[in-house]
Amino acid sequence: MSDANRRVLRKIRWPLRLTWAGMIAERVTHAFWPVWSVVMLAVGLLMMGVQDHLSVEVVWGLGVVFALAVLGFGLRGALAFRFPRQAEALDRLDAALTGRPIRSMMDTQAIGAGDSASAQLWQVHQARMAARAEQAKPVEPDLRLTRRDPFALRYVAMLGLSVALLFGTLNKVGSVTGMGPGGKGSLAAGPAWEGWIEPPAYTGLPVLYLADQPDQLEIPQGSRVTLRFYGELGALTLAETVSGRVGQVPPASEPAQDFTVAQSGRLAIEGDGGRSWTVALMPDLPPMVAIAGEAETNVDGRMSLPFTAADDYGVTGGSVRISLDMASLDRRYGLTAEPEPRPAITMDLPLPISGSRAEFTEQLIEDFSQHPWAHLPVSFEFFVTDAAGQTGIGDPVVMPLPARRFFDPLAAALIELRRDLLWTRANAPRIAQVMRAISWRPEAQLFPDEADYLQLRVILRRLEGYGPTMTDEQRDELAAALWELALKLEDGDLDDAMERMKRAQERLSEAMKNGASEEEIARLMQELRDATQDYLRQKSRQAQRDQEQMDDGMQMPDDSMQMSMDDLQRMMDRIQELIEQGRMAEAQEAMRQFQEMMENMQMAQQGGQGQNPGDQAMEDLGQTLRDQQGLSDRAFRDLQERFNPGANSGQSQGNEGRNGGMGRGQSHEGQGQGQGSGEAEGEGQGQGGLAEQQQTLRQELERQRGRLPGAGTEGGEAARESLKQAERAMEGAEEALRQDDLAGAIDKQSEAMEAMREGLRNLGEAMAEAGRRQRGGEGQENGNAQANSRDPLGRTPGARGGDVGSDQNLLQGEDVYRRARELLDEIRRRSGEGDRPTEELDYLRRLLDRF
Repeated sequence: MSDANRRVLRKIRWPLRLTWAGMIAERVTHAFWPVWSVVMLAVGLLMMGVQDHLSVEVVWGLGVVFALAVLGFGLRGALAFRFPRQAEALDRLDAALTGRPIRSMMDTQAIGAGDSASAQLWQVHQARMAARAEQAKPVEPDLRLTRRDPFALRYVAMLGLSVALLFGTLNKVGSVTGMGPGGKGSLAAGPAWEGWIEPPAYTGLPVLYLADQPDQLEIPQGSRVTLRFYGELGALTLAETVSGRVGQVPPASEPAQDFTVAQSGRLAIEGDGGRSWTVALMPDLPPMVAIAGEAETNVDGRMSLPFTAADDYGVTGGSVRISLDMASLDRRYGLTAEPEPRPAITMDLPLPISGSRAEFTEQLIEDFSQHPWAHLPVSFEFFVTDAAGQTGIGDPVVMPLPARRFFDPLAAALIELRRDLLWTRANAPRIAQVMRAISWRPEAQLFPDEADYLQLRVILRRLEGYGPTMTDEQRDELAAALWELALKLEDGDLDDAMERMKRAQERLSEAMKNGASEEEIARLMQELRDATQDYLRQKSRQAQRDQEQMDDGMQMPDDSMQMSMDDLQRMMDRIQELIEQGRMAEAQEAMRQFQEMMENMQMAQQGGQGQNPGDQAMEDLGQTLRDQQGLSDRAFRDLQERFNPGANSGQSQGNEGRNGGMGRGQSHEGQGQGQGSGEAEGEGQGQGGLAEQQQTLRQELERQRGRLPGAGTEGGEAARESLKQAERAMEGAEEALRQDDLAGAIDKQSEAMEAMREGLRNLGEAMAEAGRRQRGGEGQENGNAQANSRDPLGRTPGARGGDVGSDQNLLQGEDVYRRARELLDEIRRRSGEGDRPTEELDYLRRLLDRF
């Protein structure tokens, strides 16, 4: 080999050495990979403290197995291992180069050495190989073990070690030395025992380290005690009287002890370094529940019953059972017969959505107006449970089942007949007899509408045709018909009531002018009283319904209708007093004032909110919002009926329209922008018709936005921006309806309604600010006078002077929050019904996530 070749070899000595080291690593890996796999697995188990949960025999048995495995695999690897020679490393490095230049450099010229031309050619070849050899790089070792470890056992061992490094500790490894004869020396490294007290998770209390606790302990019932003994087996033992364990109890010297505290007593660790504690048990008291007040019913008969529940760690659930109290029942008339079996009413109790459940007061809200036990004595039994499974039972309370009351005599009679029919079908002949008596030559005012009389006769014919052997479906059909007829008779029509009151006024005035007899005047006066009370009663019921169903949060004065009724009653008393005293002229003057007051009431009902652009804009936007709500109701009903056609989900109690309709898809307020022409028409339009209505609503909102007052003010511009967002959401809903995506359309409609409500709030603030600037020079006394003034209905005008109560903040008040809670509870109830369509359940869950 020439000096040039030796220089080349010196240059590649580091690639050669690295290749040689790689070959050593490669052969060590191939020979000894089982050894370190076993070692990693053993160390991982020790770090996780597996030895603390096993007996000494098992631990040492496993230790012997692992030791033999390491020894066996190590001996096998040693026999298979061959230390690589430098020539082997040089050969591998040379093989990695093109043309094996290193071997070529070591060759000598066999023939033609004496030929100068051949010698020169050989030198050129050697120089070329030398240049190529100088480019040598270290060859990577082949550390792959796939063929030797086809089941990837090395990765299993590596995973175990990785988990131990994350969740274990090296301190655990030393605990195994205390299990052998020479383990006593390990006691100097730390305590001979450890212990923890873990209270039940539902208590929310922290885990206690037993070594840090005083000798007197007070812990909750059901706490878990965990003890670990280290050192020589039997050096430490457990003595306790708190678990109450009998039967197969582990040995007192067991290194690992776990038990649950069930009673007060003594806990002791006996031996060197041991301790003892006196344990007092904190009992988990059962929950408590009680009715917190009187049941209230609204105008439509919906009951609201407050109740209070409490538990030391929180109530987790509850229910109420409502059963008929036969002992308190007045068994007369239709209730003399034995009732048909009917199960008790069972309902889940509402729980607080947020906050602590250790003590709370909630409202049980339900409508029992159509239940056969309405107004009959029932027993309310409340049950609540806690996380420990204990049940608390409240004292039974007997009361009439709250429901809607009917004041019209005929409507009340029909409701009583309906109750008798649901009590038992054996009452059918008696009910038919009473209905025939009612419908035989009725008085002119008994049935305000001839259609009501005809409907009663139809119900009578069906009842007599079915007889006492009627089926459940026929009985329910008759009960529903009687309910609808009673509602129609009770609610009547506000315009008809006003007309009857006007006729009574005219007849009484004419009688006083013509000098009618005292008996005739007294009869006409009583007729006027009855007509006026009927009108005010219907008007009051209508006002309460409107107040309950207002989603924009504007409140009406609570005493407005009461003030009107009291004023009218005093005026009628004054008129009757003047008539009895024979002062007809004064009575006629008082009658004239009474008529003027009623005319003012009618004018206040029909007008007042459109006197300025701001009021008109608020009214138009409110109507558009109601129309959008009705359209959203119809889309939701169509979504339900698509997957469950026979469910009549559009008429369910929980799917009412915005203003009291039963999910018909309209705004339920007469003619308004976006309303359909009727139920049949609305149901036949399909999603194409809904999209057209959505487009019309969007165009109407765009028109209203263009005429919105308050330009240039902060509130006015904020209102315009909110309405722009509503238009974009409406456009998205329209596109979703055209693509038959009802769920997506409902989401967009919800966004549009929220944006419109925000616009109404901003517009109200802008108008209130404008009113304050307009009244800038007025004093406090004038403001108080205006606030205390009342219109002919006894209502307080708003800050803007015309819109009654409109100066109040939107979306405020207890009723609004109660209504929101009712809607959320209804959504939760429906989302828990697994038989509903998947698309509907997804939509309900999105609502829960959002609100």
